[in-house]
Amino acid sequence: MALLKKINRVLLTVLVLTICLILHSRLFREPSQPKLTFSDAKKVPVHTQKLLVDKTAEGKYDIPVVICAAEERMGAAMATINSIYSNTDSSVFFYIVTLRDAIKLTREYIQKTKLRGIKYKIVEFNPMILKGKVKPDSSRPDLLHPLNFVRFYLPLLDISHKKVIYVDDDVIVQGDIKDLYNIKLEKGHAAAFATDCDLPSTHEMVRSVAMQTTYMGFLDYRKKEVRDLGINPSDCSFNPGVFVADVPEWKKQKITKQLEKWMQENFNQNIYSSAMAGGVATPPMLIVFHDKYTVIDPLWHVRHLGWSPDTRYSEAFLQGAHLLHWNGRFKPWDYPCVHLDRWEKWFIPDPNGRFLLVRPKGLI
Repeated sequence: MALLKKINRVLLTVLVLTICLILHSRLFREPSQPKLTFSDAKKVPVHTQKLLVDKTAEGKYDIPVVICAAEERMGAAMATINSIYSNTDSSVFFYIVTLRDAIKLTREYIQKTKLRGIKYKIVEFNPMILKGKVKPDSSRPDLLHPLNFVRFYLPLLDISHKKVIYVDDDVIVQGDIKDLYNIKLEKGHAAAFATDCDLPSTHEMVRSVAMQTTYMGFLDYRKKEVRDLGINPSDCSFNPGVFVADVPEWKKQKITKQLEKWMQENFNQNIYSSAMAGGVATPPMLIVFHDKYTVIDPLWHVRHLGWSPDTRYSEAFLQGAHLLHWNGRFKPWDYPCVHLDRWEKWFIPDPNGRFLLVRPKGLI
C-alpha cells in the first residue's frame, strides 16, 4: 500500500512538471512568422483561404502589381514581370497568385533567374471558392481556369496597399509602370479600364478580325435578366485584362459580392458563355462596372495582338505603345502569332526546362 502511494506521488509530480513545461513553451516561444503554413491554410474559411510564401515586406512607396502564374503558362507570367521590372526605376512589389501545385515552380523560376532581385509575395488561390459559380464549357476551357477569376477577389489576397495594378500574363509592358499607377481614379470609382472605343489603330485591327467592342458581343440580350439591366447593347465594352483598382472602394461597394452574384446568375440561367466574346470572366465585370469606371490612356492597353495569326499593327504605332496585350487564342509563346519579337525580348528561359516556346525550325 505504501508502495502504491509512493508511485502515485511520483506520477503526480511528473504530470505537474509536464504541465509546467507546456505552459512555459507557450508563453515564451518565438513569435510566429507572418505567413500561413499548408496545415494552417486548411483551417481558414474557403472564402478567405490563401497561402503566403516567400513573403517580402511591402513598402509604403512600392507600386503593387497583381499577376497570376499558372503552371502551364509560368514563362508567360515571368516575361510580364521582367518587362515591368526592367522598364522602371520605381520599386515594384509583385503579388504573384498561383495554385498550390505551382508554388514551388514559381519560387524556383524567380530564385534561379535574373528575377531573384524582385520584391514579391506568392499567394495561393483556392479554387474551391468558385464551386457552384462556374460551369464547365468545352468551347474555351482555358478561359475557365481558376486563376482567370482572381481579379474578382482582390480584397482577399492579403494586399496591404490601397491601390493596385492588375495585369494578365499575356501582357508586355514597354512604358514605366509608375505612369499607369499614378492615374487618378474618379470619385466613387473602384477601378480604371481601357474602353474598347479608343484608338483609331485599334479600331482598324478590330474591324479586320471582327472583334466585339460593345456589350452585344458579351451578353445574351435574349435573356430577360440581361434586358432588365437597362444597358444599351451598343455601349462600348472594356477589357479587364489590365486595370487599376482602389481596394478600399472595391470593398466599400462590395464589388466581389456583386461579381459573384452574376457568376451565380450565369450558372443558373446561362446569360453568357465562353462561346461569346470574352469568355465567362469578362461579362460580370462589364455588368458591375458599367458606366462606373475611370478610363485609362489607351496606349496603356493596346490589345487584340492575339486575335489573329497574321493581322498586325504598324511598328510605328507599337513603338509608342506603353503596354501590349496578346488577348485571344494566338499567344506569343506559341506559333503562329504576330509581333513575337516584342514579347521574346522579355522572355526568360525556364531554369527547370518545363516551359518551352513553340517555334518552327527557322525561327529557333
